[in-house]
Amino acid sequence: MNNNNELFTVAVDDLRQQGRLAFQGLGLGPTAAEQVSNVLVLADLFGLTTHGLSRIESYGERLECGGISASAEPAMETLAPAIARIDGRNAVGPLVGMAALETGMKMARQFGIGLVLARGSNHFGPVSPYSYIAAEQGFASIIGSNATTTISPSGGSDARLGNSPLGFGVPNPDGNHFMLDMAMSVVARAKIRNALTRGERIPDNWATDANGKPTTDPRAALDGFLLPIGGHKGYGLALVVDLLAGLLSNAAYLTHVKSWVDAPDQPQNLGHFFILIDTARLGSPDWLQGRMTDFASILHQSPAVEPTSPVIVPGEIELKKMHRHMREGVPVDATTQRLLDLYASRVA
Repeated sequence: MNNNNELFTVAVDDLRQQGRLAFQGLGLGPTAAEQVSNVLVLADLFGLTTHGLSRIESYGERLECGGISASAEPAMETLAPAIARIDGRNAVGPLVGMAALETGMKMARQFGIGLVLARGSNHFGPVSPYSYIAAEQGFASIIGSNATTTISPSGGSDARLGNSPLGFGVPNPDGNHFMLDMAMSVVARAKIRNALTRGERIPDNWATDANGKPTTDPRAALDGFLLPIGGHKGYGLALVVDLLAGLLSNAAYLTHVKSWVDAPDQPQNLGHFFILIDTARLGSPDWLQGRMTDFASILHQSPAVEPTSPVIVPGEIELKKMHRHMREGVPVDATTQRLLDLYASRVA
């Protein structure tokens, strides 16, 4: 296992079990460890490996040094008939995320819609696992989180807001759910790091240098700031996510969010928001499936500019990868496998 690029293929049930045991080894209880593992394995099934079980590296470091509480149990407070707040108490992010999601679905079953604001959290993985879990139970969703500052405000020359993820989900009773999961930057920092490794230039709309000037030099970009999608429009959208996830939830926001890289031993107090809609209140499953199928077919029927790249609907790539990985196993890199084995070995 000395080759960190080596990939192992692990059956999905075995991977969930490895994740559960590893997080138990890091101090979580069995139920909490299972929930965290399930969210991250879903990310891996969707092919979102940078936000899957590979996160055990950063989560593990912070759990080990006390930056994340292994024993914390998120607490729910009802604020109004269809509004609740989750105090994550500095628990592992996916545990807080699942507490918020389950609370939102419960309220939406009762009232048709539910809004949950979460505070005291940490990185909760990608949005799409939560959208998928909700869609499988018939709920449409709007979900977002704030993040460590990596983006400068429009016209600014230092990082003041995070690359906050925002996601939307609409269920199709046949399983072909719509799932859009996006961050606010043009690209992730990982793509810039990859360009640096390959000795390649980057497009000048990806990032700025340390002085806030657009750059094609990946090294300068890594010392600078990510650029938001759509210029000032993406900047505004990122602010809306932080207002909902951070400010209104009573979590940290903008520069009040601590960096898990620079201060791994300190709580981040990240915030999330979950809006759940019970589609059963809108019509029957047959009604919804018919409309969702027609919606997708209208898009699919658009002639492709490149015949090898047909039009797709958000969520199709992830769901195809999920079905393939469930059949063939999930790729896991050597570093992640080593950490899973290391932490799991602590469980008697």
